[in-house]
Amino acid sequence: MKGKTIRVFTEGRILGPLIKFALPVLLALFLQTMYGAVDLLIIGQFCGAGDVSAVSTGGTMMFTLTSIFTGLSMGATILLGQNIGSGRAEEAGKVIGSTITSFAGLGLAVSIIALAASPALAALLQAPAEAFDGTVTYLRICSGGLLFIIAFNVLGSVFRGIGNSVMPLISVAISTVVNIFGDLILIAVFGMGVAGAAIATVFAQLISVILSVLIIRKQGLPFTVSRQYLKPQKKLVRKVFQLGLPIAFQDVLVSTSFLFIMGIVNTLGLIASASVGVAQRLSNFIMLVPSAYMQSMSAFVAQNVGAGKYDRAKKALYCGIGTSLLVGLVTAYFSFFHGDIMASIFTHDPAIIASAWEYLKAFSIDTLLVSFLFCFIGYFNGYGKTTFVMAQGIIGAFGVRIPVAFVMSRIFGDNLFLVGLSTPASTIVQITLCLIVFARLQHKIRKNAIEKAAA
Repeated sequence: MKGKTIRVFTEGRILGPLIKFALPVLLALFLQTMYGAVDLLIIGQFCGAGDVSAVSTGGTMMFTLTSIFTGLSMGATILLGQNIGSGRAEEAGKVIGSTITSFAGLGLAVSIIALAASPALAALLQAPAEAFDGTVTYLRICSGGLLFIIAFNVLGSVFRGIGNSVMPLISVAISTVVNIFGDLILIAVFGMGVAGAAIATVFAQLISVILSVLIIRKQGLPFTVSRQYLKPQKKLVRKVFQLGLPIAFQDVLVSTSFLFIMGIVNTLGLIASASVGVAQRLSNFIMLVPSAYMQSMSAFVAQNVGAGKYDRAKKALYCGIGTSLLVGLVTAYFSFFHGDIMASIFTHDPAIIASAWEYLKAFSIDTLLVSFLFCFIGYFNGYGKTTFVMAQGIIGAFGVRIPVAFVMSRIFGDNLFLVGLSTPASTIVQITLCLIVFARLQHKIRKNAIEKAAA
């Protein structure tokens, strides 16, 4: 298949093209976040606290599994961007073919394993007794359709790598609409509860993947992807995994840290479990802008690094931090002062609303900090320094977030504000590490430039 254009970020203005590229990413992330939000919203309106806990707990585990492949596929985004920046279009076509075929086989294997291990995963999360069976049901159904969820995320990463953030938006828009109608029909009309939420999610992803492939076949890609490319090429698969594996490992460890926190909170009772589930759904929306910049920054920086334009990549980082921070100020205000109104969107239970608000007050601090952290992560990913991204994620998750959450829960019981402080505490440590590595990287770039000029 061969299309018309590739969006190149190595020339012209920085802020305008960065925002223009990030907006479809933001909208796509917003709609994708609607998956869990819609499930929880409709479950909260038509079912009890046990079902709310089951969907929030099972959804957290599925997010962890999906994040593995999202992180791995970032390797393709980076490699594609660097190839495009250096003018190697044919090599970019081979990267796409290798990525699609290798991820299909890996995704099928993980789907089978997760399906069989659903009860063990629910036990690992310490799902409350009232929500245990529902959690297992949710995990089994979503695990059975995990291959479609993976395909959905891989296609999005590939298109962002070639500078196309609109196609992923179209895909997720289709999927979100299908999921909303599926939830309403299966939960509100047929009363299928947790099972209905899971079935609607999987079916929506399947429809989205099918329609995306049809659109791709009709419109084509910006360069040739012949049939001979549609096979795993060891050299390219190795490069994709070398770049993507540290990101995936970091993502899954960060997600795992929140699973640990969910497990800690689940020991505090059903209300605390449901409250954190609601708060985490809201936090997913709160984090949309910095998350959009993180993904966009990776593609933007990758192209400029491939073209040797390091100063332009640095300016993009500054632009991303500045604009993301402005939005962070607004979301922090609403999270801290009006978290009760936000939580009431998902439930009418006064106890859950009050506890969720306490957790959101702590999380509001993090909405400011991640404006820096997520842009730094995108910047380092674009450079291909994914091993450092993994390292700082591990330190933040297991060196700070989990220990602080555990200590706070044991000392102060069900005070979710103090438990929630574990997240901004880890972010502060991670930002510090990013600043140190960023300063060293800039010194190295300046040194190389001086040596090159002297030669």
